Amino acid sequence: MNSMENIASHRTPPVRRFHQARWDEPVIFELSQPGERGILVPEVEPAIAQAAGQPLPACMLRQQPPALPEMSQNRVLRHYLRLSQETLGADLNVDVGQGTCTMKYNPKINDQLARQPGMSELHPRQPDSTVQGMLEVMDKLEGVMREVSGMDAVSLQARGGSQAIFANMSMVRAWHESRGEADQRDEVITTIFSHPSDAACAKLVGYKVITIYPDVDGYPDLAALKAAVSPRTAALVITNPEDTGIFNSRIREFVDAVHAAGGLCVYDQANANGLLGIARAREAGFDLCHFNLHKTFATPHACGGPAVGAVCCTAELAPFLPSPLLRQEDGRYRLVKGGAQSIGKISSFAGTASIMLRAYAWIMNLGGEGLRTVSEIAVLNNNYMMHELLKIDGMAAPYAAGKRRIEQVRYSWSGLTEATGVTSEEIGLRAADFGVHYWTSHHPYVVPEPATIEPTESYSRADLDEFIGVMRHIAGEARSNPEVVKGAPHNCPVHRVQGEMLDDPERWAITWRAYQRKLGERGLA
Repeated sequence: MNSMENIASHRTPPVRRFHQARWDEPVIFELSQPGERGILVPEVEPAIAQAAGQPLPACMLRQQPPALPEMSQNRVLRHYLRLSQETLGADLNVDVGQGTCTMKYNPKINDQLARQPGMSELHPRQPDSTVQGMLEVMDKLEGVMREVSGMDAVSLQARGGSQAIFANMSMVRAWHESRGEADQRDEVITTIFSHPSDAACAKLVGYKVITIYPDVDGYPDLAALKAAVSPRTAALVITNPEDTGIFNSRIREFVDAVHAAGGLCVYDQANANGLLGIARAREAGFDLCHFNLHKTFATPHACGGPAVGAVCCTAELAPFLPSPLLRQEDGRYRLVKGGAQSIGKISSFAGTASIMLRAYAWIMNLGGEGLRTVSEIAVLNNNYMMHELLKIDGMAAPYAAGKRRIEQVRYSWSGLTEATGVTSEEIGLRAADFGVHYWTSHHPYVVPEPATIEPTESYSRADLDEFIGVMRHIAGEARSNPEVVKGAPHNCPVHRVQGEMLDDPERWAITWRAYQRKLGERGLA
């Protein structure tokens, strides 16, 4: 090959070549070797044993050692490195396809901060006097949440967005109980394109859920909302922009209609990444809201946890916040028990400290103007991607024709599916062959053959073009060679999960012990 020849021209197909490692990697328990050790724990020194006092009573001692894998350090290292090569993720790939989850870059310096001994060795039962620095970080982070939301009070106790919504709905119930209206107000209104946790948490708290569908333009139907509002309405809980990426500019009318009937209004701000410094819950008239620190404020998702959901509310609702609450008195910070109206604990302790520190560091690095820039770039990236993806034959963006979207779009491949038989799910599986992530949507599929894509501010134009190129290439394959798409993924360690297996608990096990027990029951152990 000529040294000046364009190397990229030799790519077949003309997108990034990608192939995940495919190790025949056993479960870690299968790698265990009796007597093998990664570290030798020293014997307890006599002076320490004497200082510790009496040994544990026999009733507290294990009769058998814990059933843990016995492995050398190098065997452990190889095992986890191999597993890490069999995955997709934001640190490895263009991960813009996880719509509604706001998968953005998590600065590694913030991870380093969280791993410092002063942080990593914190214990939640330490006296407040020994954790003044962390409590100060929490206090300042609460201040940022108040400023970003416009609200008066904040709790960072929730371990994620859904738990924050649960806290909000519990506060709604407690508010109505305090007014003697809890039995009367037994309905919560939401919308079909709000985050599903909104309806789920309302149901969990005990409310009947009324779901509003969009009008012909894709906006929440105001007339339907007004028809649903009644003296039985406890609250409206709504995401805006919804998971379609469409921002409801008439949101104040929704809030006013619910308030007029005596209900409260709860703002699910899981999709706030396009609104920082631009729009606030307070100006829209909401009583409560929440933010996902692991989404909007660039901390790890970590497979569903750890995370933090910031619960924000007006001064009127503040007495109902979860307990404990952070207070500053005489220049010192303390965690104090909530009052008689508090909903109490929704999780253990006061929140996930390492996640709070990461979020606070990210915010302080950007400053107020930087937060607004984050949202401006996220909106720019999203609308650039929408402009390019809609050039692909068979791709559409239902609703709000000709309108811009905020930070994501729920697309539809229904045109391509009708022409080729290739479904959105199959497109997503084929996308994995090119090292990008892709998501359809929450169920039910109101948008046919959906694809929900959220590029965030973290990705460059080159990254976006790479993802767009993959979508364009797969759409071409669907027309020229649909079986390639239908048989995907081809370059991944796992091809297809047999769907019916997940419906049969006799064919899977979630722990090693359960697996061994089932083998024994079948005489296979």
